[in-house]
Amino acid sequence: MNHAVNGAPDDGARQIAAMTRQDAMRVLLAGIADDLRAYPALQELLEQQFQAAVRHQAAPLGQAAEAIAALVDTLQARRAQRVALAQRLLGPTANMAQAFALLKNAAREKIESDWKTLETMVVECKRLGKRNSDLLLEQHTIMQRVLHGEDQLYAPA
Repeated sequence: MNHAVNGAPDDGARQIAAMTRQDAMRVLLAGIADDLRAYPALQELLEQQFQAAVRHQAAPLGQAAEAIAALVDTLQARRAQRVALAQRLLGPTANMAQAFALLKNAAREKIESDWKTLETMVVECKRLGKRNSDLLLEQHTIMQRVLHGEDQLYAPA
């Protein structure tokens, strides 16, 4: 359970604990739908970040980084909420497959398909993020060499 600084449950945890099972499932499914809409936006932002890095455009690079951070925070909050909702439905060791099993066949098949799509998008965004990170790190390393020269590999004799 999430706790506020004073040790009391935070508002989100209280709201989830007070939900009916039906409401918890509804919110869980809505969060997945929201993420399915958000991940393409994250992919686009990661592409913008990459293009700005390739072109050494500081302002667009900074703007992309801020937008990415804000969106990732939102996605992370929804992920944490999803975990809490699944636990509300099935207990502390719940997983998404168990939560989906509570649905009737047609709804379960749709959400399982959506979940696979979401997992694919997450993997792609991680790949794009690593690509961008690798590029930015390489650019930084090159800039350090230009500014400070090569590291000495051997001590002078």
